Amino acid sequence: MGTGHSIDTPIRVAPFGIDSVISIVDDLLVERIRKHYSKEFELPFTQIARNATDGRAQRITAYLDTVHQIVQTRFEDIKNSSFAKDSAKTRFFELLPDVSPAKVLWKQMLHEKNPGEISRLQEMLTNMMKPGSIDVNIMSKVDFLANDETGQPMSSEFSDACAALRGYAESVVDSAVVLSAGFNPRLYGYISNFPQFYRDASGHLRKKIILKVSDFRSALIQGKFLAKSGLEVAEFRIESGLNCGGHAFYSDGRLLPAILDEFREKKSELNAQFRPMIEAFYEKMGWEYANEHAPKEPRITVQGGIGIHGETLRLLDEYQVDATGWGSPFLVVPEATPVDDPTMQQLIEGGEEDFYLSNVSPLGVPFNNIRNTGSHQWHCDRVEKDKPGSPCPKGFLKTNTEFTENPICTASTEYQLLKLVQIASSEASEDEKQKQRERTLDKACLCDHLGNGSLIKLGIINETHGRQAICPGPNLAWFKGPYSLKEMVNHIYGRGESLTPAQRPHMFAKEIDMNVDYLQRIVAQSDLNEPKTKKYLGNVVKNMEEGLALCEILAQSKRYIDENLESIQLSVDKARVAMRELFESQSQEEATLV
Repeated sequence: MGTGHSIDTPIRVAPFGIDSVISIVDDLLVERIRKHYSKEFELPFTQIARNATDGRAQRITAYLDTVHQIVQTRFEDIKNSSFAKDSAKTRFFELLPDVSPAKVLWKQMLHEKNPGEISRLQEMLTNMMKPGSIDVNIMSKVDFLANDETGQPMSSEFSDACAALRGYAESVVDSAVVLSAGFNPRLYGYISNFPQFYRDASGHLRKKIILKVSDFRSALIQGKFLAKSGLEVAEFRIESGLNCGGHAFYSDGRLLPAILDEFREKKSELNAQFRPMIEAFYEKMGWEYANEHAPKEPRITVQGGIGIHGETLRLLDEYQVDATGWGSPFLVVPEATPVDDPTMQQLIEGGEEDFYLSNVSPLGVPFNNIRNTGSHQWHCDRVEKDKPGSPCPKGFLKTNTEFTENPICTASTEYQLLKLVQIASSEASEDEKQKQRERTLDKACLCDHLGNGSLIKLGIINETHGRQAICPGPNLAWFKGPYSLKEMVNHIYGRGESLTPAQRPHMFAKEIDMNVDYLQRIVAQSDLNEPKTKKYLGNVVKNMEEGLALCEILAQSKRYIDENLESIQLSVDKARVAMRELFESQSQEEATLV
């Protein structure tokens, strides 16, 4: 969803018991949002200077503490209000899933006639209320390490990811950190410095670890690394490699049904591997491990492209996941996310062709996007003025050392001007030069632009500032909105009429289509005679064929409510034809060249 579009979501939804995740990549954005909300809620505010010692961690801590304070205040107001028909307290219980014990008891209270029993039930319900969790996300590989005043690299705890973790660890919130975008040994090793991530003598765990993973093997490797330091993984969050918002991490042709199958079959192996390591660490440290309070196994959840209640039911029932996650659809719920009005209109009006997998990320990772954002228009204007790229005001994505000793960002003006000169002086054909220029100028300033929509929506900067970037998943093409929070929650829980049309393709069908498109992209850029490439593509095709076989079985299975199973079979058939034609055409081209 981007750095800005979940930045204040807990303030909006946590008082109603809804969990959400804040991206804490951009500590400078965090500071501006803290200033805004401190003024709105009349809280003390002292600016933390950009060059302050350990300023990044301090800004993150200060913001999370502020969010916690606001959420608690708003939650207590709701908790202390009445059970009147249109009260915020009634809304709290209306939003709960129907299977929630609190929701069941609330419905019982509504039908109760005895005043004394009503009072008793209302007291029970009030005691059951709790705010949603204020979780945070850290992209593990976004871990720039700056130099000190002498030009030497700073010590590792001041890297961007480690500083963000420290900011979270030292905040007052009891919640979870979601680590995404790959395995970072430096960051993972650093977690053990904070006792908040270990159980106390009573078994309480103040800070939990959630790992976003692409497959079972990744979960096992990362979980073992942490377990050696006595650290538990509370949840493995499986995400579709391509059918998601933000950066898309290709899973080498492995489709979600195959990945979920493996987790279902091997779920018990996780704790069997981790628990002995964790207990051995506690014993080595002389700590007591409160075994009876630890879960028997970590939670397994899934997200990425889920769009209807029927798909949720299949994931819960058939694949036995503990929960599902929804992100992009909430971008068209103003009560939940701060999206500026022009971008909101783009999201609502955008069709399937407008949501696409782009090359704008300076990380060189595919990035789900929507066409003609304010950011794109701004970059195009700069190209026309012979000032390509961005001044790079934040620098979180500085990774390239092609032209400079110190890393710079490929979306920066500095890099793009140097790269364009290199391309112009190369001996490549004009067609190839043009392709290289386009790839260079594709890169956009995500650090800054992903936060601008929230700043505009909150009135912190003017709408004419533009430069808004956003990263919705393609699933959002079927949600037209804007919707109220109640409408979206009811849709998720299958209460009332669906918000999406019947022709919306199944989440598994869309994933198949995206994987085929991405495979075509890889093949077009590959030498099929190169041994490593042949081996890699052979593995990708094998993974795809296994996944397609499972999807074909799903297409013939019992339908959950509103599932478009026909779209799965159509995508399977199209994928098999496309893959066959793809490799046949490539073989013919190679033969012609020879």
